[in-house]
Amino acid sequence: MSHKIEAENFIQDLERVAKVRTEVAASLCTIAETLEKAESEGQKTSGKLGLEREIEDIKNAGKNLRLGVFRLMVLGDMKRGKSTFLNALIGENILPSDVNPCTALLTVLKFGPEKKVTIHFNDGKKPLSLDFKSFKRNYTIDPAEAKRLEQEKKQAFPDIDYAVVEYPLPILEKGIEIVDSPGLNDTEARNELSLGYINNCHAILFVMRATQPCTLGERRYLENYIKGRGLSVFFLINAWDQVQDSLIDPDDREELEEAEIRLRRVFQANLNEYCVEENKNIYQERVFELSSILALRRRLKNPSVSLEGTGFPEFFGALNQFLTQERAAQEFRQAKTLAAQADSHLREAIARRTPLLEQNIEELKNKINSVAPEFHKLAEIRDQFQSEIRTVRDKEATEIANSFRSYVLDLEHTFESDFLRYQPDMKFIDFINPGKREAFEIELKKGFEQYISDKLAAWTITVENKMDAAFLQLSRRAAHYGASYTKVTDKITEKLTGKKVKSALSVSSEDNAPSWAKWAMGLFSLARGNIAGMAMAGAGFDWKNILLNLLAVGGIYTAITFFTGITLGPIGLALLGLGVGVMQADEARKKVVQIAKKELVKHLPEVANEQWQPIYDAIKECFDTYEGEVKERIDDDIKSRKSELDNLLQQKQEQEINNDAELARFQQLEIDVSSECTKIVAVYQDFMKAIV
Repeated sequence: MSHKIEAENFIQDLERVAKVRTEVAASLCTIAETLEKAESEGQKTSGKLGLEREIEDIKNAGKNLRLGVFRLMVLGDMKRGKSTFLNALIGENILPSDVNPCTALLTVLKFGPEKKVTIHFNDGKKPLSLDFKSFKRNYTIDPAEAKRLEQEKKQAFPDIDYAVVEYPLPILEKGIEIVDSPGLNDTEARNELSLGYINNCHAILFVMRATQPCTLGERRYLENYIKGRGLSVFFLINAWDQVQDSLIDPDDREELEEAEIRLRRVFQANLNEYCVEENKNIYQERVFELSSILALRRRLKNPSVSLEGTGFPEFFGALNQFLTQERAAQEFRQAKTLAAQADSHLREAIARRTPLLEQNIEELKNKINSVAPEFHKLAEIRDQFQSEIRTVRDKEATEIANSFRSYVLDLEHTFESDFLRYQPDMKFIDFINPGKREAFEIELKKGFEQYISDKLAAWTITVENKMDAAFLQLSRRAAHYGASYTKVTDKITEKLTGKKVKSALSVSSEDNAPSWAKWAMGLFSLARGNIAGMAMAGAGFDWKNILLNLLAVGGIYTAITFFTGITLGPIGLALLGLGVGVMQADEARKKVVQIAKKELVKHLPEVANEQWQPIYDAIKECFDTYEGEVKERIDDDIKSRKSELDNLLQQKQEQEINNDAELARFQQLEIDVSSECTKIVAVYQDFMKAIV
C-alpha cells in the first residue's frame, strides 16, 4: 500500500514536478529556437537542413509541458459528499457543500490569480463571466429539483456546456485541475458526454458513501462507463465516520469493528474487478475510507494540520505516487526521447551535408541524381503502408458496423430476461390509477432508456477492444515499414557521403526508426493511456475521442431516443386495456415485458439498418485521421531530405560557400543542441532518483 503523506507534502511534490516541467520545457524551447535560427542562417550559407518537422514537434512538446497539469475528474451520485471532499482536498470551502444545493454543471476548477467563473455555452453564445457568489446562487439546484429533472430526463441548464472556476489556491497553482461532474444519473446524454472529459483526465476520483454502499445506480455506472476502458480510478468511500453514528450503541467498539468489516467486504466484492492493472490486484492502492467533513474542518483552521485518522494521508500518498511519480516520469521520458531524436536527426543531416560542401555543382547534381531511385522507394513504402491502413480501415469499419446490426437484431432473444430488472418497482394497480399513471410512465421510460443505454455501452466495449487490436496491428506494421524506410535512407546517406552514418541512438531497431514510424508505433501506447514510449508530443491524435464524438453526434446514441419514442405509447395503451384486477403484479410485469418486446421487435431492423452507415463512417474517420497524419509525416520527411540537397545546390549556384565557416557553424550547432539534450537527461535522471 502507498505510504501516507499529508496535504502539505503532496503540494510540495506537485511543486517539484512543476519545477522539472519548467526546466525541461525551457530546454525544449531553446532547442527549437536554436534549430530555427540555424535554418534561418542556412538560407544565407549552404542551405536549410530540412528540420521543420523536428522544430514543430519540439515546440509543441515544450508548450504542452509549460501548460501541463494533472487533470482529475470527480464522479459520484448526489448526496455522496463530493463537494465536501473537494473542499477538503483543496483546503478551502469554495464549492457548495450544504445539505441542500447540488452542483448542476460540469465544472472545471483551475488556478487563476483572481476568483472568477466563466460559463461556456453549447449554442454558440459568447462565454459569460460572473463572480463566484452569482455562480453559487444561479447554478446550484435543490436535490428535489434535481430528482424531478432526472425523472423527466431533462438537464438543469441544457444550453450550457461547462463552467470554468478559477481560484488562487496552492494545489491548483502547482498543477492540479479538477473536473467536477453533476450526479451520475443526471441524464444518459450527459453520462455519455462525460466520457469525452474522462478520456482527457489522468485519473477519476469516484466518490461513494459508506452509509449507502454500492447502490444499483453506482454499480450500473461503473459497469457501463468505467469497466474495461483502461481508466485509472480511485474509489473514495466518504463519510466513513458516520458508520459509528449509525450503530445502536456508538460506543461499542466490537460492534463498530464488525460493522466496518461487513462494509469492507461489500465494497471489496463490488469494486475488486475495477482494481486490476496488468493482472495485478491494486485494491489497497485504489480504495480509501475517508472522513471528508473532519478533514475539511481541520484544514479550514490550519491548512498544514495533520489529517491523520481521516483517510486523507493514505489517499494523498497513493495519488501522489500515481501522479508525481508514474505519470510525471512518463511525461519527462517522452520529452527526453523527443529531444534525443531531434539531436540525432540534426547530426545525421550535418553528416550528410559536410562531405557535399566540397563538391562542385556538377558533382553535386550527379550525387542528387544517383539517389533518385531511393527517393522513389521511400514513396513506395509510404504508399504500401497507406494501402495497408486502408485495408485495415475497410475491414474494421465493415465488421464493426455489421456487429452493431447483428447486436441490435439479437436484442429480441434476450429482451425478456434482460428487461425485468429495469422495470418500475411499482404495483400494476399504480398504472391503472390515473393519479399514479404519469409516475409509472416516467419510471418505465427511464427504465427502458437505461436498458438501451446499457446495451449500447456493452457493445462499445467490444468496439474499443477491436480498435485496440487494429491499432496494435498497425503499430507493428509501422515498425516493419519504418525498418525498410531506414534501410533506404541509410543507402541515400551512403551514396551521398561515401560512408555509412550511425545514429548516436543506434542501440535498437526502434531507436533507428524514422520519426514518422515512432509516431505511428506510439499510437497504441496512447490508446492504452501510456505515453512513455511516444515520440509524438502534441500530435493530438486520440482515436477514442474521435470515435466518441462522431458516435455521439450522428451515431448509435441517437438510437436511445429513437427506441424510447417508439415503444412506450403502445405499451401504455395495451396495459390500459387490461383493466383493474385482471392479474397479479408479477404477471403484470411479465405482460409489460411481452408488450414492450412486441413493439421493440417491430423496429429493430429499422434501427439496425439506419445506424449502420453512421457507425461505418465513424470507424472509417478514425483510420482516415491516422492515415492522414502518417502520410503527412512521411511526406515531410521525404520533402526535407530532398530539400536539404536542393537547398545546397541552389546556394552553390548562387554564391561561393565558405566551407570552413560552415563547418564551424555546424560544430557549434551540434554542441548547442547536445548541451540542452544533456540538461534534459540530467534533470530526468535526478527526477527518477528522487522518486525511487
